[in-house]
Amino acid sequence: MKIKSYIYATLTICLCSISSVFAQEKLTLQEAISIALQNNYDIKLVKNEVEIAKNNSNLGNAGMLPIVTGDFSTGGSRQNTVQTQASGTERRINGARNSNMAYGFGINWTVFDGFSMFANRERLKTLEEQGEKNVNTQILNTITEVLTAYYNMAKQQQLVVAADSTIDVSALRLRIADSKLKIGRGSKLDVVAAQVDYNTDTSTYLQQKNLLNNYMVTLNRLLARDITTKFSVDNIFDIDASLNYTTLASQLEQLNPALQSAILNQRVAELSLKQVQGNRYPQISLNSGYDFNKSESPTGFNTQFRARGFSYGLTASINIFNGFLQRQNERNAKVNISTAKTQVEQTKQNLVAQLTEAYQNYTTFLELVKLEQGNVNLANQNLDITLEKYRLGNITPLELREAQRNAINANNRYLEIKYQAKLSEIYLKQISGTLNL
Repeated sequence: MKIKSYIYATLTICLCSISSVFAQEKLTLQEAISIALQNNYDIKLVKNEVEIAKNNSNLGNAGMLPIVTGDFSTGGSRQNTVQTQASGTERRINGARNSNMAYGFGINWTVFDGFSMFANRERLKTLEEQGEKNVNTQILNTITEVLTAYYNMAKQQQLVVAADSTIDVSALRLRIADSKLKIGRGSKLDVVAAQVDYNTDTSTYLQQKNLLNNYMVTLNRLLARDITTKFSVDNIFDIDASLNYTTLASQLEQLNPALQSAILNQRVAELSLKQVQGNRYPQISLNSGYDFNKSESPTGFNTQFRARGFSYGLTASINIFNGFLQRQNERNAKVNISTAKTQVEQTKQNLVAQLTEAYQNYTTFLELVKLEQGNVNLANQNLDITLEKYRLGNITPLELREAQRNAINANNRYLEIKYQAKLSEIYLKQISGTLNL
């Protein structure tokens, strides 16, 4: 019992010392997600695309507003002229200077174009909405990546603690073997074997710490902050065991942003067909303007000329024949609609397949978590009993090492299975569009 108490005390001291090292900066899950949503480069890039789509969605870009233009021109010339009149008289002017100036503005407003402008306006709005769905998709992907990296660090921190605890057990075994050798009840071979195992466990511990540092870099990269920032994460994470496949499948059809984006893409294709069909109708435009013209020419019939005033009018045109291009464009637009519908069906099928596979993994991992948790308890009990027997000299060092290895493997399997179960839960919520933190 003394050995058992010593082990528990050692583990407690180890946990406290490691926790003090990790506690340099405690990064909570909510803080990590908040930082990622604010800093992540992929989210920023997608938001820029949405901003462009938002800027494009306006009445002017849809062709529903009038176009106003202003014009100004001026010029002149200097010439030597000879004019011969009907009477035979010649009139010579050297350096005759001619000048002209004109300015004005014009308004052109297409008031009817076969309803194409209305279809275009709706198409631009749909593209803006589709952009928002793409942002939601990227946000879900980023949150999933952050959660994966965060819980990976949580698992790795516990593996580091477990590896350090293993060193303490090996150190205790080494001290017992050395004590037995000194009182003549042990052998040098046991001491050497214990030293080798102690060195092996130390190497494993250092490798686990290195992995932890690498995972820390990965999470810092996802948060788009200084890669060298040191921090720790919460070790405890619960698994939501209440997920239901039928509910998730229903939520997928309503909330999954990738599927919603594909549906909006089909809507864009349908509106594009309406735009093309609008070319079959006449286009009617109203136009008006104001012009001022002035010119001077000493060689002309009138040496000066001025004119100003308003103009107005109506123009109408209709496409009668353009080499069957209208029919070709409509056919292509209908093909695009068919393609978009196929993409919706394909996206839905792929998502349902992913959901089904992920749910199967989820249920399997939940069962494995219970199993491995029981194995950890049994392996730890076996290690306690084996250590006591080793102290009394009833078993060999190899049997102790085997019990120690079984405890390590059971703990590592449990942490890995628990991590995989959490990832399955996250993935299910991502696919169903319910990953809301």
